Amino acid sequence: MKGAESMSPEIYTSILTIAAILFSASFILTSYQIMSGPNSIDRLLGLDGMVSMIQCSLATYICWTLDTTVSNAMMVVAMMGFMGSVAVARFRKKDGA
Repeated sequence: MKGAESMSPEIYTSILTIAAILFSASFILTSYQIMSGPNSIDRLLGLDGMVSMIQCSLATYICWTLDTTVSNAMMVVAMMGFMGSVAVARFRKKDGA
């Protein structure tokens, strides 16, 4: 039975490269959503998506470099995203009012 350690480094690198390219495209699309969102909830959803993509990008970086020191940054990004979402949801007023 073959394990994960038998994966070719070229295949591993190409998979992570494809993931990085997809994250780059999604960052661009989400940035557009944040800037052009018709109301604050659409912008908040875009920011939540951006926080999730940052976490996934950091996880991809960990897989690429096998350096786990970035895991603390992932925790901080998650906490800041949560606190930002709660703050906007708590103090949001209707748009245009």
